[in-house]
Amino acid sequence: MDKTIYLIRHCQATGQAPEAELTEIGKKQAKDLAEFFQQRKVVHFVSSPFMRAIQSIEPAAKQLGLPIVIDGRLAERILSSEDLSDWMEKLEASFEDEELKFVGGESGREATTRAIAALQDMKDGTAAVTHGNLLGLLLKSIDSQYDFSAWGKLTNPDVFKVEITNGQTSVVRLWQ
Repeated sequence: MDKTIYLIRHCQATGQAPEAELTEIGKKQAKDLAEFFQQRKVVHFVSSPFMRAIQSIEPAAKQLGLPIVIDGRLAERILSSEDLSDWMEKLEASFEDEELKFVGGESGREATTRAIAALQDMKDGTAAVTHGNLLGLLLKSIDSQYDFSAWGKLTNPDVFKVEITNGQTSVVRLWQ
């Protein structure tokens, strides 16, 4: 089935915890996203269960009169349950070796598998909000040009249009 899906990285937040909310700047960005999606054919909203993801898409959902479906598969990847002082190097290594797994964390392959499953279940016209690490891995699974370096260039928020046509998947960044 052909479909168009918008993958969104959440707006600027106060932290990384699941309950972290949007900053004042993030709240303005969420309003900008709502305006952005007025120009698109969005008929479904799906979000990570994390507060910052939900808050990022609430204005758009309200404007269009649509509910937000929560999908735990869009939650941010846990790199490790331990505090890693060299987390950036470990994250880069995990992009290069998708089987690499740290204490209490998820390998890149595990995170990508659940993100792909969520993507496959999405209907045409879905806008889905997730997080940087998971989004980066999902984009990489679609197009290898989205590597660790591309992850480093993601913004809060960010929007990518994924088109699945005749079994072929393509992605393009829309947010400027």
